[in-house]
Amino acid sequence: MRAMSFCVPAPVERRPLHFADVPIPRPGPRQILVKVSACGVCRTDLHVIEGELPPGKSPLIPGHQVVGTVQELGEGVEGVGVGARVGVPWVHRTCGCCEFCQRGRENLCESALFNGYTVDGGYADYIISDESFTFPIPDAFPDLRAVPLLCAGVIGYRALRLADVPSGGRLGLYGFGGSAHIVIQLAVHRGLEVYVFSRSPEHGALARDLGAAWVGPPQQAPPHKLDSSIIFAPAGDLVPLALERLAKGGTLSLAGIHMTPIPTLDYSRHLYDEKVVRSAANSSRQDVRELLALAAEVPVRTHVQPYPIESANDALIDLKQGRINGAAALTLN
Repeated sequence: MRAMSFCVPAPVERRPLHFADVPIPRPGPRQILVKVSACGVCRTDLHVIEGELPPGKSPLIPGHQVVGTVQELGEGVEGVGVGARVGVPWVHRTCGCCEFCQRGRENLCESALFNGYTVDGGYADYIISDESFTFPIPDAFPDLRAVPLLCAGVIGYRALRLADVPSGGRLGLYGFGGSAHIVIQLAVHRGLEVYVFSRSPEHGALARDLGAAWVGPPQQAPPHKLDSSIIFAPAGDLVPLALERLAKGGTLSLAGIHMTPIPTLDYSRHLYDEKVVRSAANSSRQDVRELLALAAEVPVRTHVQPYPIESANDALIDLKQGRINGAAALTLN
């Protein structure tokens, strides 16, 4: 099968992914072989490929926002048949027995495996998925349009819940990429007033088209204090800025898996008045189910820029340079 993989982390400008013809994997017990139609190109892929996350598997096929069809079932698989259209997200499997899994917080599992990081992912013709972490895709979304929902959408949905925005409240979004362009639609659907911080005129135009009440660069103060904010950009220097713009009792949610160092915070200026800072880590199966159902209800309009699999390095460079308006995805079939 066709695959794009790497062995040693490196800046994407060095084009570290190499095209290869590798054997098609075989599903084991409770596993599913999925024929990939499209795979998202996510900022987490950047962090993995450039070595900003601790080393995972090597060599590695990245990719964790996969839409495809079930090709083969491993022993004991129930509830899904060959030919079904499914989605494969970031979490490959959790242990089910650690203290976090037992408390209903499987997103914090001590022994979790992750697609495109600790196991091979979807930058390939086929991917192995765990039966319990494979999800039916709503008919409302063609393959390419469904791809961003499986990570950008899910982690954005979790970050939005953790942001604890009051009914009719004001929500700030810092960075406007694949995740934020989905979250704004969920927020507007809830009747929230959304304020978007972005340096890109193209991203700002998309934000306005999707219902932003205000758009400006991160350095510009919004016209009102915000009840809650979510930071999607992996820039730690945005944290004190966002905290200062929160109203009393406001919550700042951090949606990234990686962030540059956060500057020193001044207690009175940034944290007093019962402000809350919390991170959104991974996602649970329930997050995926709820987000897919809600996205179909809204309905969410995803904006996806396609690339052939052979151009994965180009897609990653464009993502890093901010040239993707919405989300990016590799097409395979």
